[in-house]
Amino acid sequence: MRERGNRASRRLLLAGMGAAAGALSFAGLDGCAPKARIGPNGEEAKLNLYNWDTYTGETTLADFKKATGIDVKMSLFATNDELFAKLKAGNPGFDVIVPSNEFVTRFRLADLLQPLDLAKIPNRANLLPAFRDPPFDPGRRYSMPYTWLVLGIGYRKSKMRGVPDSWKWLMDSDRYKGRIGLFSEADDLIELGAKYLGYSVRNVPLAVIDRVARMYIRQKPYVKIFHHDEGQDLLLSGDIDIVMEYNGDIAQVMSEDPDLDFVVPKEGSIINSDCLCIPKGAPRPDNAHQFINFLLGGKAGADVYDTIKYPTPNAAALDMMPASYRDNQAIFPPAEAMARCEYAEFEGMARAHLYDETVTRIFAA
Repeated sequence: MRERGNRASRRLLLAGMGAAAGALSFAGLDGCAPKARIGPNGEEAKLNLYNWDTYTGETTLADFKKATGIDVKMSLFATNDELFAKLKAGNPGFDVIVPSNEFVTRFRLADLLQPLDLAKIPNRANLLPAFRDPPFDPGRRYSMPYTWLVLGIGYRKSKMRGVPDSWKWLMDSDRYKGRIGLFSEADDLIELGAKYLGYSVRNVPLAVIDRVARMYIRQKPYVKIFHHDEGQDLLLSGDIDIVMEYNGDIAQVMSEDPDLDFVVPKEGSIINSDCLCIPKGAPRPDNAHQFINFLLGGKAGADVYDTIKYPTPNAAALDMMPASYRDNQAIFPPAEAMARCEYAEFEGMARAHLYDETVTRIFAA
């Protein structure tokens, strides 16, 4: 992540911790590592993890090594598209990947995931009921939930006229002109625009897609930036006052600045879930199952969520978390707000291309 002035953002600092933990004893995917150690399962005692930035606890990888003797190398990707492109070209040696729910479907349809051996993941019993049989992966055959998250509005309280509890203030108003940050991702922009206009985020009608595009084109003069998931840093630094962002990202910076807050808009939003999967061609599938099972444990999970501030789908971990986490409405928005939210779905490449073309039209206008 980029630096602001002469200080690094929280996400940059956390990335440094993750990189340090991930650099325990390996030399990358290029085969230049020391002589292989073979574990009791017959696999080399290492694991290659392909993960989002700032997405492990401070000692997660070291704790896994201590428990199993398995070294973990963590490489980072920035977007689901980057992750998919890397694996579509052929697995270069990753054992565990962390795609979002829509991309679990996309990976599965492209035959790029290995089915899970559920007998090797007994800690799946720790999952909250809502995450045991999701529509994007019935029966959890290909994925285990790592986090869940919801898109909403991060904002600076002292700059608002009341709680900005509608997408209107980002998408359809000049009230905060020049101080607005929107995502640059095509699917989020179009689907959330449809949600604001009263439609589902799934199967958005073509006429509504065009209506959303015209709305954003009208709004563009008031938008300071279409950002790439650094909205929390822009908000923290004072570059913007109101932003479309994930709850976990805003929760991270709220701990640094009490003037920041988060709300799920009254029209509803998109729920996402980042998931643990084993890609086809994983060289160490048994180690991968051990790692996934470890992360679903109560203590390991609690250590992760205490650092990253995203909501957990893990009941055992949740029981170990302090009230400051469990009762934080940025991390766990009120039930009535979440009732208006829904999972988006991968609806095929034709729809994905249409969204990309629509956002290109918005940016070019």
